[in-house]
Amino acid sequence: MTVVHGTLTGPARRVTGDALQETLVDLLGLSLVGKQAHWNIVGPRFRSIHLQLDEVVATARSYADTVAERAAALGVPPDGRPETVASAFGLPGVKDGRLRDTDVVRLMAESLQTAIGRLRTRIDTTEMADPVTQDLLIGLTAELEKQRWMFDAENWPPED
Repeated sequence: MTVVHGTLTGPARRVTGDALQETLVDLLGLSLVGKQAHWNIVGPRFRSIHLQLDEVVATARSYADTVAERAAALGVPPDGRPETVASAFGLPGVKDGRLRDTDVVRLMAESLQTAIGRLRTRIDTTEMADPVTQDLLIGLTAELEKQRWMFDAENWPPED
């Protein structure tokens, strides 16, 4: 059997592999949160938020695949097993049952903000270890920031 070793070695491979694995877990979990909210949202803004949730899920799933393939290309086996995601997921979760549209907007804005903060930390840690992975994380962060902005716009004027 031939094993993919990738082009990174030692500490750079560990730092990059950890960043990619943590990002994969966040994205898989975010897609599940988005779908759970998508299926259970109720309220006067149902349709617009329902459709916006599909965009978040599509972004999360697409980038999850890209992140996992980047890890595999570097010789780091990605782990997207349900038990791994369940044990390592660190974003806000969704409650069971029907969800008010206002609660979904708040949940998604909070979940996206948490994911963005975690990504920004990984962007910093991968700067020297692997600029290619850093670039991938920067692009993902831009996409999630766009989604966060769209949920913020649903909650106007702000409650603060």
